[in-house]
Amino acid sequence: MRWAGAGLGLILLLAALGAIVLGGGTVAYESPTYSVSQTLGNVEIREYRPYLVAETVVGGTPDTAGNEGFRILAKYIFGSNRGTRKIAMTAPVSQKKVGGTKIAMTSPVTQEKVGDEFVVQFMMPSEYTIEELPEPDDTRISFRQVPARTFAAVKYSGSWSQGNYQKHLALLLDELRSAGYEAIGEPIWARYDAPFKPWFLRRNEILTAFEAPPGER
Repeated sequence: MRWAGAGLGLILLLAALGAIVLGGGTVAYESPTYSVSQTLGNVEIREYRPYLVAETVVGGTPDTAGNEGFRILAKYIFGSNRGTRKIAMTAPVSQKKVGGTKIAMTSPVTQEKVGDEFVVQFMMPSEYTIEELPEPDDTRISFRQVPARTFAAVKYSGSWSQGNYQKHLALLLDELRSAGYEAIGEPIWARYDAPFKPWFLRRNEILTAFEAPPGER
């Protein structure tokens, strides 16, 4: 299980998307909906509802993959897509291209190692169905409906350093083992805040799928 780091370009893009807006307010981004069914020390067992994602698969190191994946997806939600708008004219109703459609930012940005590559995902706003999302200009982007899933998750604040990540990943795995559960697959790293937010106020998470003891399956 490897740390998925953030390169300088990714940090700058996150800053541009950050939580500070005109007037000094804070943007409340839409996030996946879940309920907590159990707590194991500092670990939450979460039941996630289905949600829609735009994702891209990127090779390279964790740093470069996260950087490139974020760039690809950020361009899409900022309008690099074939957005259309229905316009009521004379019969029949026609569609007129009006340039790229901007899509609301959501959080967190997630990154997961799959084989020798990384899947970087943005959750799409719940107002869209997969049929309604504008077609991306970049063919490396695909859409997927993520089914309802159960994850063990640990929340932590602080920097995005490898040391901080590994410390909390170990805590997550230790809590699961102590309860008789076994983590499966690669962990998912989720970041909710811009890099200029004070490190002690940042929300970071690590999530993993897991298996219950044989007698509980």
